[in-house]
Amino acid sequence: MKTVLIKEDILSRNNERAAEVRELTAKRKIFYINVMSSPGAGKTTLLTKVIPLLAGKYRIGVIEADIDSDKDALEIERATGVKTIQMHTGGACHITCQMSFEALEALGTEGLDVVFLENIGNLVCPAEFDTGADMNLVLLSVPEGDDKPLKYPLMFEVASCVVLTKLDVAHIFDFDPERALANVRKRNGKAEVFSVCAKTGEGVGALVSCLEGRIGEKLG
Repeated sequence: MKTVLIKEDILSRNNERAAEVRELTAKRKIFYINVMSSPGAGKTTLLTKVIPLLAGKYRIGVIEADIDSDKDALEIERATGVKTIQMHTGGACHITCQMSFEALEALGTEGLDVVFLENIGNLVCPAEFDTGADMNLVLLSVPEGDDKPLKYPLMFEVASCVVLTKLDVAHIFDFDPERALANVRKRNGKAEVFSVCAKTGEGVGALVSCLEGRIGEKLG
């Protein structure tokens, strides 16, 4: 009982901070996208394909969150040239809204229209902590298996959009895109679902069109 109460208190305070982040991004006219997945699902690679297609219309910034290393931040900068910062969590397996707020301030949002937060690779904890984002973009990669929405329900329940990635290796694994879609639907009937191969570019355009629509709804 004590553990539940402590957890509820932590989440309650986090949700209050999330409301402040949304007020901040609304005031500054920024669309904030929280990208989540398991480790190795392809978050960074997907961003290197998506960001250049959005950069013609929007000014973009990226927050790279990791326990350690700046590898992904350097790759984003190299591949896209957009404003990027590295955030280290000091061992934490998720991003709290306080971290989210501080990272936005450190990035410097003046002159930006869209900010991507690449969250820690983890299908459990990041789903519990609202970052104040306008959109939760969740990746499910072929090597993980099409049953992950059943095993990690909250991650897929909070998703605004689900992207099935690494389709080029689907023939090697026992992964059925239709079964994956059905499993996502058991957890979330509203999220848009896209099948993508970042390596070949398959499906990336449809995902970008979705993002442009969501961004346009907020920014006008």
